[in-house]
Amino acid sequence: MTCFKFTEVNYLGQLSHSNLVKLIGYCCEDEHRLLVYEYMASGSLEKHLFRRVGCSLTWSKRMKIALDAAKGLAFLHGAERPIIYRDFKTSNILLDADFNAKLADFGLAKDGPTGDQTHVSTRVMGTYGYAAPEYVMTGHLTARSDVYGYGVVLLEMLLGRRAMDKCRPSREHNLVEWARPLLNHNKKVLRILDPKMDGQYSAKTARKVANLAYQCLSQNPKGRPLMNEVVELLETLETNDDSQEEACTSVKKRNSGRTGSHREGSADRSRSTNVRSRSEPPKECELYDPTSFETEEKSESDRG
Repeated sequence: MTCFKFTEVNYLGQLSHSNLVKLIGYCCEDEHRLLVYEYMASGSLEKHLFRRVGCSLTWSKRMKIALDAAKGLAFLHGAERPIIYRDFKTSNILLDADFNAKLADFGLAKDGPTGDQTHVSTRVMGTYGYAAPEYVMTGHLTARSDVYGYGVVLLEMLLGRRAMDKCRPSREHNLVEWARPLLNHNKKVLRILDPKMDGQYSAKTARKVANLAYQCLSQNPKGRPLMNEVVELLETLETNDDSQEEACTSVKKRNSGRTGSHREGSADRSRSTNVRSRSEPPKECELYDPTSFETEEKSESDRG
């Protein structure tokens, strides 16, 4: 075990949180170097988010993972001596059998500023595409550097694209540079969301999450929210989505009952009058439909 890995032992040996991976033990004997973590049956977020075949992550699972990861970072930043994770990315977010997310790999973690300190000066380390611009330029590290990395991962989850992808057209190589200007545009943002999630979210909720990513990716560190604020917003959206889903289920059941009764009445009347009646289609919840969106946009342009 190198001194680099001792960082993980030092932090995970002292910290305990439901959204941090548990360190079971380690070995440092002669040439044997080994860390033993709890088993995370579903692997990394990276594996599921960017898989080419098989089932993709649903909107609800992505939002659950986003909330879990935010809680992990908020816990680190709120510790008695704040801890900056410094390497927040999809491969460092591990998932258990129920897709509960936990942060792993604390090899680059660093104690944050205390007292009158505004930042910690350190050699720039991390992963290109996830590191905050001010940290890359100056080596000044703060908790809001982690918030930027969180924004990158949230953007990846929204779009289903990697932070850096040279296989894309040149202007889309850097996901943040290409997508961030579109995140606070009500119409354009819905066009760039991962098509694998079509029909799984309300347009209103999607816009709020996109706006959160926009804020987290601010070039000005002070313009980014704190991680506990991110947690509060995502918890509110989760609660609203649950309420909407329950209301949606209730509406469908009521409409289903009405449709059944209507059909029975229509059958009785058709036998006497030989007239067939069409049942009223059930109402649906507000889910983003690319086809209806394009039609609506076309109508608006015609009126203009």
